[in-house]
Amino acid sequence: MTVLLVVHHSPSPTLAELLECALTGARDPDITGVEIRVRPALVCSPQEALEADGYLLGTPANIGYMSGALKHWFDQLLYLDAHGAQRKPYGLYVHGNSDTTGAVRSVETAAAAMDLRRVRPPVEITGPVTKDAREACTELGAVVAAELMD
Repeated sequence: MTVLLVVHHSPSPTLAELLECALTGARDPDITGVEIRVRPALVCSPQEALEADGYLLGTPANIGYMSGALKHWFDQLLYLDAHGAQRKPYGLYVHGNSDTTGAVRSVETAAAAMDLRRVRPPVEITGPVTKDAREACTELGAVVAAELMD
């Protein structure tokens, strides 16, 4: 069975809601053969990350950057074994109060350094969570999980 690792930093109710939407999509009953593992970015071990077959990443946009927690996760992998994650697929959702540009750019830079393969454009959400934002996160979770189906 392949493993989709959901690595997130969800310090707010908004991020927790988006995480649940993404997980709903990833756990769609039509997606088979994919185990979903959920880990907060600060406690996800490099071993867990390297054993996964793909990633679904979630972060707030903090001061124009990804969260420090997600940056810490990337740093661990880069310093220990960046090559273990090469070409693995990933998806990203980001929430910011007014802008997500810097956060998306920082994640994409880190993902490129690890040679990860983005499966679709990031879901970028600013302000309150709308029905469209929830649907976009649900779809993102499903697309990334479906990418890993046997």
